[in-house]
Amino acid sequence: MKSKWGPLGQTDGYLPLEDYGLIGDGTTVALVGRDGSIPWLCLPRFDSPPLFCGILDTHHGGAFTIQPDGLSEARHYYEPDTAILVTELRAKTGVVRLTDAMPVRSGADLTEDVAAGRHELLRYAQVISGHVRLHIRLEPRGGAKIERRGDGLRLRCLEQEDLDLQLRAGVPLQGLDSTLDLKAGERVPIILGWSAGHHHHHPIEAEDLLSATRDAWRRWTAHIDYDGPQTEAVRRSAVTLKLLDHFDSGAIIAAPTSSLPEEIGGVRNWDYRYAWIRDAALSVYALLRVGLPQEAAGFLGWVLDAVEKDGRPRVLYDIDGDGPLKETEDQRLEGYRRSAPVRWGNGAAEQRQHDVFGEIVDCAYQWTRHHGGVSEALWEKLRRLIDAAGQEWHEPDQGIWEVRTSGRRFTYSTALCHVALDRGVRIAERFGLPCDLSRWKTEADRIVRAITDEAWSPQLKSFTEHLGGGGLDASLLALPIRRVIPADHPRMIATTEAVVHHLGAGKGLLYRYRLEDSPDGLTGHEGAFLLCSFWLVDNWAKQGRIDEALELYESLCARANPLGLLPEQIDPSSGAFLGNYPQAFSHIGVIASGVILGRLCRARKTS
Repeated sequence: MKSKWGPLGQTDGYLPLEDYGLIGDGTTVALVGRDGSIPWLCLPRFDSPPLFCGILDTHHGGAFTIQPDGLSEARHYYEPDTAILVTELRAKTGVVRLTDAMPVRSGADLTEDVAAGRHELLRYAQVISGHVRLHIRLEPRGGAKIERRGDGLRLRCLEQEDLDLQLRAGVPLQGLDSTLDLKAGERVPIILGWSAGHHHHHPIEAEDLLSATRDAWRRWTAHIDYDGPQTEAVRRSAVTLKLLDHFDSGAIIAAPTSSLPEEIGGVRNWDYRYAWIRDAALSVYALLRVGLPQEAAGFLGWVLDAVEKDGRPRVLYDIDGDGPLKETEDQRLEGYRRSAPVRWGNGAAEQRQHDVFGEIVDCAYQWTRHHGGVSEALWEKLRRLIDAAGQEWHEPDQGIWEVRTSGRRFTYSTALCHVALDRGVRIAERFGLPCDLSRWKTEADRIVRAITDEAWSPQLKSFTEHLGGGGLDASLLALPIRRVIPADHPRMIATTEAVVHHLGAGKGLLYRYRLEDSPDGLTGHEGAFLLCSFWLVDNWAKQGRIDEALELYESLCARANPLGLLPEQIDPSSGAFLGNYPQAFSHIGVIASGVILGRLCRARKTS
């Protein structure tokens, strides 16, 4: 559906995050602004250095911009059930339609664990009314040396000397900064390529590339099986999660960006271009629930191979299943709206987070429950993880929110160790696999007793963030979702109310925790965390408060931009997007809560 026309506004020289769309090909992605700019693209893959990062420094980060003279307003929309983005730019003298995509191979099957992309960015400009003077400007970060090659340009980037780029267009370009006078009906395809094959000149058949890409995405989305509220939001969320999937390896990244701030002017700026076990496992579980099982199989193979390298699971990995870059600060970039520092790499990779055991085993359980058995080799890997969960659950860790203080016995981490043991028992019983069932069951029961006894606060009338006390933590709302404590358990009902009361940010939004009660080792503040509000939807729905849950769900989906994309966090005072964008966690919430509400609403109708 086409969005409404609107003026373009900047603050501190930056578009709001809401003004960006996402395109990709299963290897990397780009952010496309409503003003015709691409200020974010990492090549050749998600976790590579950025070719353009103008979203982190409008003066020095670089961008690829196509824009008419006198631009006054714009709108953008996706072609339905695809990752093809259309931006319409209105100038004083005419209107330009800009179609952006990362084309995939003709006949590509996006369910397969193979690379589908052509290593190209296609930008297709068409004048649909009047006449325009169109500016085409490509500015790689750090600059580039160019040489003519056939009818195109070859670029050698000064920041990435091993990156071989080729720029071609349907008309001759004057260089990296060109101006074209075009009238209604005229079209200019432009391709930026980054593989050796692009040295061979051939005509640009933009319509053919778009048709093949459109068909591939629609073959994939045809498998979506969903019956519930907000159908379009759920389908767009599924496509967004797929865009964060590295097709060839099976890794799924948490978000495609780095250092978009959780507070404007603050320091809570992190690199999310890596595969967190937790985020990826929840992503594939969400896709499983709407009829898309192949991503779960790909992730399961990838993560177990990654774990085998080190002998125990890390918190996060790069695309290859290795540790990410060491966390560093880039002093040359000012940060989005001057929110420094900009960081590359992520220090959480060195933390210990016990929930990884449960995330992996639960992913295996959900997949085997619907789609297959368990080989001896797979079971041996899973069994080691389950045993580790049974041994380590009582030890402190950094928790789901990755605090940068000394560890605590976080309730969520403890609960996910229960998940590992419980799902391990279920897998073993279903397939008759060898293990110490009695010990696993006993340890799982001990964990539940520890949570109900040691994490309960009579003063707060709620479970607490860690065993033995502490403040409130919105991740407690995940206990029923992970089938550790039933949603209708009196203590869980009380906890839900306490979380809303103490962590509420207004209009159904929730903070993860209060910094004064739950110090995390960092300065500054953050916005409301969207996934926590989707967890609230799930709890209310399971507690019989279906109408309230549905109303909250609708309001959360309405916070998406016109493209259906959501950030990690929302500024409660303004509704502005905060944090890395778009965020897998938030789109997981759209899908998972929609599935629960759809099932419960159908059950209510038939009862």
